[in-house]
Amino acid sequence: MGYLLASALISSTVALFFVRHARHGGTWGSDSDFDGPQKFHCIAVPRLGGVGILVALAGCAIFALWQTPGQQQMALLVACGIPAIAYGLAEDMTLSVSPRQRFIATAISALLGAHVLGAVIHRTDIAALDSLLAWSWLAIPLTVFAVSGLANSINIIDGFNGLAAMVCIMMFAAIACVAYRVDDSFILLTALSCIGALVGFFIWNFPRGLIFLGDGGAYFIGFMLAELAILLCRRHAEVSAWFALLVFFYPIVETVFSIYRRRIIKGVSIASPDAFHLHSLIFRRLLKARIAGDAQSLLANRNAITSLYLWALSLVAVVPAVLFWNKTPVLMLFCAVFIGIYCWIYQSIVRFRTPAWLTFR
Repeated sequence: MGYLLASALISSTVALFFVRHARHGGTWGSDSDFDGPQKFHCIAVPRLGGVGILVALAGCAIFALWQTPGQQQMALLVACGIPAIAYGLAEDMTLSVSPRQRFIATAISALLGAHVLGAVIHRTDIAALDSLLAWSWLAIPLTVFAVSGLANSINIIDGFNGLAAMVCIMMFAAIACVAYRVDDSFILLTALSCIGALVGFFIWNFPRGLIFLGDGGAYFIGFMLAELAILLCRRHAEVSAWFALLVFFYPIVETVFSIYRRRIIKGVSIASPDAFHLHSLIFRRLLKARIAGDAQSLLANRNAITSLYLWALSLVAVVPAVLFWNKTPVLMLFCAVFIGIYCWIYQSIVRFRTPAWLTFR
């Protein structure tokens, strides 16, 4: 618990610094673009929440190393994530780093994790595929793609106050629960430290959106999630590989569906921004004109309430993943259930047939 509290305090303090800097007229690292299809704010907001998260985790890693000499795994893991957060922060500061460059930087972090910590996907709990993963030439590229893809998916859902932060807190909590069950102190303490860092950021991000996670924070947190899940499954054979998949299923499904929508349906680049993510549709169609207030407070209120819907949806995957972490057939079933629920909600909103119980009143 000490790691969680210390991490939260450090992250919150750093976030407060950037919030106060912005309040006093500072524009360093702030997002002042209000016109894009994925923009849901009307004042300049600092995008440097990832800095506090990095400082908090680095502090916890140094303390862990000092407290238990020779136990440098947390420090190594944080160090491996430097390329991912560095390129993300560069985008937050300059708005000139392409998605491809950020993807490559995260891939480098994944390669470092594979080399330094042995974080390589070695099984899927599907016999035919697992026989192929015995070959490193296949396992390593799959790992790099999975880690980079998850980091990008966290960045995709980082569109509303508290959305990505709380969803990631849920995911880290799920990993921490299973790590506790299998008595893995490294993964448990690292997951708790990540939860603390996100909580420290969350109190300034939700509900008013005084600071954003930014690309740096989203890519770094996505990297940490993926690495901890891979290591948990690799170090403990009793943990189903489908546990990791189901825990991350909301951002994964959102990303895959976005690629399908952009490339197959619309015929545009998969990196093209649009306003048809599920969270965007909830914001624009379920909550539009239902919450009163001036322009700034209306956007902030609709923004925060949108996150509540997606927190609930994420729990549909996270809760059964924790309950059935070692039961592969059950986890597969819940993956199918989640896809069905996601598609039903999306189609209902698109066709203006949203059930009354889903409509905010």
